[in-house]
Amino acid sequence: MDQVSIHEHQVCLLLGSNEQPEHNLTQALVHLQEAVTILRVSSVWETPPVGTSGPNFLNAAVMLRTPLEQIPLKFQVLMPLEEKLGRRRSTDKYAARPIDLDIIIFDGQVMDPTLWQYAHRAVPMAEIQPDIRSEDGRTLQEIAAQFLAEGSIRLRPDVVISIK
Repeated sequence: MDQVSIHEHQVCLLLGSNEQPEHNLTQALVHLQEAVTILRVSSVWETPPVGTSGPNFLNAAVMLRTPLEQIPLKFQVLMPLEEKLGRRRSTDKYAARPIDLDIIIFDGQVMDPTLWQYAHRAVPMAEIQPDIRSEDGRTLQEIAAQFLAEGSIRLRPDVVISIK
């Protein structure tokens, strides 16, 4: 019997939390490892919340490999994991949350156009995909450097999440 080769997709996720973020980012990574192959994890970064008040967010980017297409990845892995960690969706898309898992890049294609607009997205993602280019030709690394210069995001070296 011939073995069927399964095409694996390379995906970059953004993880974010502002409810027990140190714990929830770590737990998200632990549970993700059960469903996908994690290749790289960025540093952890802190930013104020966007669109609301409340505790600051911690964010990290993760590069992974999976045989799942984008929609099954979202509905079979990411959303159930968010729910498992206590995420309850409401009409307030800016509400505090224990975990948020967003597909940002899928097979080299930017899936979230806000990647270029927010420090909490651009800076962690630039650590794992620095050469991705925006429509105006700037690299993600260049855009992240601009956010870092503005001081709207800070590195949290005291919070480390890593693959085992």
